[in-house]
Amino acid sequence: MSDLTHLTIAAALDGLAAKKFSARELTNAHITKMGQAKGLNAYITETPDIACAKADASDKRRAIGDKVGALDGIPLGIKDLFCTEGVQTTAGSHILEGFKPTYESTVTTKLFDAGAVMLGKLNLDEFAMGSSNKTSYFGNVINPWKRQGDNTDLVPGGSSGGSSAAVAARIAMGATGTDTGGSIRQPAALTGTVGIKPTYGRCSRWGIVAFASSLDQAGPIARSVEDCAIMLGVMAGHDPKDSTSVEMAVPDFRKGLTGDIRGLRIGIPKEYRVDGMSQEISDLWAKGAEWLKAQGAEIKEISLPHTKYALPTYYIIAPAEASSNLARYDGVRFGLRVPGNSLDEMYELTRAAGFGKEVKRRILIGTYVLSAGYYDAYYLQAQKIRALILKDFTDAFKDVDVILTPSTPSAAFGFHENEDDPVQMYLNDVFTVTVNLAGLPGISVPAGLDSNGLPLGLQMIGRAFDEETLLRSAQALEKAANFTALPAGV
Repeated sequence: MSDLTHLTIAAALDGLAAKKFSARELTNAHITKMGQAKGLNAYITETPDIACAKADASDKRRAIGDKVGALDGIPLGIKDLFCTEGVQTTAGSHILEGFKPTYESTVTTKLFDAGAVMLGKLNLDEFAMGSSNKTSYFGNVINPWKRQGDNTDLVPGGSSGGSSAAVAARIAMGATGTDTGGSIRQPAALTGTVGIKPTYGRCSRWGIVAFASSLDQAGPIARSVEDCAIMLGVMAGHDPKDSTSVEMAVPDFRKGLTGDIRGLRIGIPKEYRVDGMSQEISDLWAKGAEWLKAQGAEIKEISLPHTKYALPTYYIIAPAEASSNLARYDGVRFGLRVPGNSLDEMYELTRAAGFGKEVKRRILIGTYVLSAGYYDAYYLQAQKIRALILKDFTDAFKDVDVILTPSTPSAAFGFHENEDDPVQMYLNDVFTVTVNLAGLPGISVPAGLDSNGLPLGLQMIGRAFDEETLLRSAQALEKAANFTALPAGV
């Protein structure tokens, strides 16, 4: 039954409805594949017993004609940033190792209520801080893709690297991710998968371990635009427990995939032609515009003049919010505790042992920019620039419906490349952070291979709460690209 792991979610739902196979068979196929792919280190915690129980319950619902959910019987991986009742939730950090929440996040509650099967909790950069999945306390996630003729282990992107690697390696049909500065779209691009960050407020953040609260947003990673539309339709919706959750009806995203983009205006921002971007990515970007034009869309050059300030703005705001959010991890209430001779010493020892190098770096940066004498010079200025970045997009969307850009400045890289230069690592998010700062929806679609046989993605950005147009445009791009390549051995 190993071929079952190559089905899309849409095809699996059709197969389950036609009784070609059972949810238990589908789940067992994935559990078997997970056992064969342990070298990828995609999962922190595997939950085969829970998965089988949920699959059996799904089969029972179908057998008795009970109400079947939108994801009934579909095996998913859950990023280990989402609290799962009774199942360890670590955020990829030593400081939360062994923590088992007594409650379920809103997003995972919605997925399980729709019949989804949980295969386990997926690895990630510690507290979602990273672009390579190298900062996890539980070890690196390995990208299932390799350069042609080169066995070097490559990064799967981050922070949702476990999610992207699992979907690419066929050890989950889809996965939850979170995106603070590109942490869904960047790993999707590096693994040949599809990942969408919805509009800020579209999905509840309740029960998700916080990194930067004004930027974090949950979304799906899957193997097709249609699969992402199915998952997002379940994950989205207003939640009174989250004050940033928007009270707005959720459209039928899957139904909106009409395939017709005639008359749509596609913006090409001139500021996204950055120094150091490979010619292959530049050529693919141009090819993507041609693909959309051939389907009846109009291509227009636009300007987003404050783009060059986005990365420094992001790396002031995000660490500032992180330094505040991570103050709760003190060894008193949950997680790791390192005893000391005083309360202050216990705090110091616990945080020193519990947090990794990158998390400490961002806490220090965040504390610095929020400190007396520097708040106005750094944090306040960054907030003003953030408003200008949003205005750039607002002005651009008066003339275009969707914006097309590269997803990343390069294909997947090796674990020991760029590791001594955190600024170089931060540049991996150069095309994605603007979307988070403006609160807009963005999606990465696999569009081709580089000269080393590695996947490259193109990003599309939409208006706030217009995921329907974004997904429809992305599917048109997906159809033209016809990306069918697989990692070696998958």
